Amino acid sequence: MEIELKIAQENDAQLWDRIVDSSSQGTLFHTWKWLKIAESHTDTTLYPVLGVKGETVIGILPIFYMKKYGIASAFSPPPSVAIPYLGPVIENYEKYKQSKKESIEKNFLRSIDHYIFSQLNCGFTSFSLTLNHDPRPYKWANYQLDPIFDYHIDINQNITSIWQNMDANLKGHIKRTEKNGIYIENGSKKDLIDIYHSLARRYREQKRPITVSIEYLSELFDTFSPANLQVFVAKQNGNTVGGIITLSYKDHVLYWIGGAKPASANFSPNDLAQWEAIKFANSHGYKIYEEIGAGTERLSEFKAKYNPKLVHRYSVKKYSSLFYLCAEKGYSHFIKRIIGRLV
Repeated sequence: MEIELKIAQENDAQLWDRIVDSSSQGTLFHTWKWLKIAESHTDTTLYPVLGVKGETVIGILPIFYMKKYGIASAFSPPPSVAIPYLGPVIENYEKYKQSKKESIEKNFLRSIDHYIFSQLNCGFTSFSLTLNHDPRPYKWANYQLDPIFDYHIDINQNITSIWQNMDANLKGHIKRTEKNGIYIENGSKKDLIDIYHSLARRYREQKRPITVSIEYLSELFDTFSPANLQVFVAKQNGNTVGGIITLSYKDHVLYWIGGAKPASANFSPNDLAQWEAIKFANSHGYKIYEEIGAGTERLSEFKAKYNPKLVHRYSVKKYSSLFYLCAEKGYSHFIKRIIGRLV
């Protein structure tokens, strides 16, 4: 199966989003508007690739091209925009039989690989795939695979059952937080900014840089709130004391960013905010509440208290030559400076 690649234009935006919506691999991050916003807030060029067989578009791949220090790289997702996963999307992926899925993914990847390394002349590429991807074609194409772990909470059940299945200590924290007069509101853009500043404070305490800009988050809020972006802000006496930002799309709600440790350890506003987000997702008919970052021991200890299911997906990367591989291993720091912080 020969798959030709074309670059989507603005008048293809509706087609692009239809493919994203049709596939279990498609996420809010894949939508045309999100990709364009991400491009405008990064030092990258977006190549929205269409995979075409004959006259039929069978899949898409958003590629973010970057060239620094003479090294060209291709990312999906790009650095510094808090996108945990991206990669290819096959239209109506679930409708195909297994043999057809494998054939399409292998041939689409073959065309993508040629485009990245032979036409864009990249020395390095990195994809963070969604859950519903077969990693074997990447292995067969000599990509390096690394597992990434997340948590999924089944919220397609009675809310009382969800509460009962949570850790007893967590439920105690939530109850004590409410007794301290803390409550959760639907947040505004100002609340989003407050949550961002609390996150920045926490990063400074840990001597870590925060790579996502407030301008980026503000534009996303203007574009996607309230339909796909929700702010759950924790307040006490009218003051913001915590909060989280979630994203909703299809049957998923994703705990995206926020949840910085509060200045006071006497209460747990973010536990309460997340519980309210879970209740929101349940009451609005969503099926999965997703928590990313289960591969970090410190974070997993907190997130596991919600009694989630552990799932895994893959990050894949490839170098055009031994030189670029050596660059990452230590002979040069160029590649690591380019990759930066992916999430």
